[in-house]
Amino acid sequence: MTRLSFSLTKPWQHLTLVQNYPALVTVVLTVVLVLTIGLSLTQGSVSLTGTEVWQAILRSGSPMQQTIIWELRLPRIIAGVLVGASLGMSGALLQGMLRNSLADAYILGISAGAGLVAIVLITLGLFLTWVPLAAWLGAILVSLLVYTLARTSVGISIERLILGGVAFSFLLFSIQTVFLLFAEEGRVQAALIWLTGSLNGRGWSEVKMSFPYIAIALLLGSTLGKTMNVLSLGDDLAVGLGISLGRSRIWIGAIATLLAASAVSIAGLVGFVGLVVPHGVRLLVGADYRWVLPLSAIAGAWVLTLSDLLARLGAIELPVGAVTSLLGCPLFIVLLYRRSKLAKGF
Repeated sequence: MTRLSFSLTKPWQHLTLVQNYPALVTVVLTVVLVLTIGLSLTQGSVSLTGTEVWQAILRSGSPMQQTIIWELRLPRIIAGVLVGASLGMSGALLQGMLRNSLADAYILGISAGAGLVAIVLITLGLFLTWVPLAAWLGAILVSLLVYTLARTSVGISIERLILGGVAFSFLLFSIQTVFLLFAEEGRVQAALIWLTGSLNGRGWSEVKMSFPYIAIALLLGSTLGKTMNVLSLGDDLAVGLGISLGRSRIWIGAIATLLAASAVSIAGLVGFVGLVVPHGVRLLVGADYRWVLPLSAIAGAWVLTLSDLLARLGAIELPVGAVTSLLGCPLFIVLLYRRSKLAKGF
């Protein structure tokens, strides 16, 4: 019996040991991300060797291989890294701000706002080249409405923020359903692919459009670790330590919204990344948001890069959002199980 108890507790002891070395976790995640990007560059409908990929990057390989790398795979991978990093950090910011481990871009109506605008344009066949920008504006607008409803005389009410986001999400998703029911069959398929989330066809134009916003938001988000740590102690203690709850939550929410909206404008509605990644990162490095925020960005980039690689391996390419859901749902269950065991001192 003693031997069995030791074998069961040993993994959790190792996990606690890893939490003492967040810098090591950072290095490992970064290396894994780089290796996954390298592997992703070699895989596709036309397989390339590492040497051929390197020659194409240096523009010394065959013209066809250079086209494959520079015009197809490289911009798509960079777009995936940006989307994954944005969703990962956005989820960590929202979960920390709301002190709710189930918070992500869906809970504040961000995804619903972007989805409605995109579905309206796609199903009506209007301004299709402007769908990413329109989705970004829709997400920002709905987030502003939700924050307006949540404002009180003393600041932002967490309860009203969550309830307002859920209410707007249900309303906007219902309107999306109506548009899909009356749309032409070909447009419905295009709309469903966008709702599922996909990186297919993403090029340098999407990367150039969103990179400045995402880069600035990621840098600003990485500086919020100390504020997030204080907020996690509770409202009364945070106020006692000189933190303005209303101003802090508006600033955190604005950065999280910008990140999520930018991600949606590139890849559509990709689920589970913003929900699962912060859980996994906190399991690895603890609850110190000075590490959780940047590592959520790195881990999110890796998860989406890996999911997009898996989506392209079959005979038929899958939407990357479907792969993240297939991977994220069981992984989320496992993470919740592990956290419950750790909380009980198993």
